[in-house]
Amino acid sequence: MRYDLVLFDNDGVLVDSEPLSNTLLAAYLTELGHPTSYEDSLRDYMGAALHRVHDLVEERTGQRLPEDFDDVLHARVFAAFERELRPVAGVDGVLGKLAADGVPYCVASSGSHERIRVGHRAAGLDRWFEESRIFSSQDVGRGKPAPDLFLYAAERMGVPVERCAVVEDSPLGVRAAVAAGMDVYGFTAMTPPERLAGATRLFGEMGELLDLLR
Repeated sequence: MRYDLVLFDNDGVLVDSEPLSNTLLAAYLTELGHPTSYEDSLRDYMGAALHRVHDLVEERTGQRLPEDFDDVLHARVFAAFERELRPVAGVDGVLGKLAADGVPYCVASSGSHERIRVGHRAAGLDRWFEESRIFSSQDVGRGKPAPDLFLYAAERMGVPVERCAVVEDSPLGVRAAVAAGMDVYGFTAMTPPERLAGATRLFGEMGELLDLLR
């Protein structure tokens, strides 16, 4: 394999959480008086840390979201994860092959550590990710599209950026990986390819990834 570390985004790449979480986010924002469609949520917030939701709402309306916004949203999302979350099709096979071949990998997500762990347990992916392989935007000062999270994860894993490959499905994540100086493979299962135009390569099914990384 051409890389010494594969960094996976989480939502939409490892766990099929984007439809669930963006449906709930759009509904909650609408409930609070900020009309938001599912498509709006995907466009504006997919791949971002929650502070982006606060920032955009305040920028557009001059109003701040309630102090308990994050807690309420997390409770709704986690409950939905427990009921419905599934792994992205084919990702178990990819992780199993990387592990069998001794290729280091990790997750670098805009989500909180709690969100990552809840999602992995619900989707049955927790066996692939011990704590040392989990990195969150909580660990750095700025989330995607800043490169900080990817740079931090690579440093902690002891791999130079030019030997890293990022797997992303959001424009913000692709921008962050490019800014970090890493190759990035854009997963187009949910995202129109033109929105991931900065990626090194694009692919539509997880089963294609291993051949691209070789």
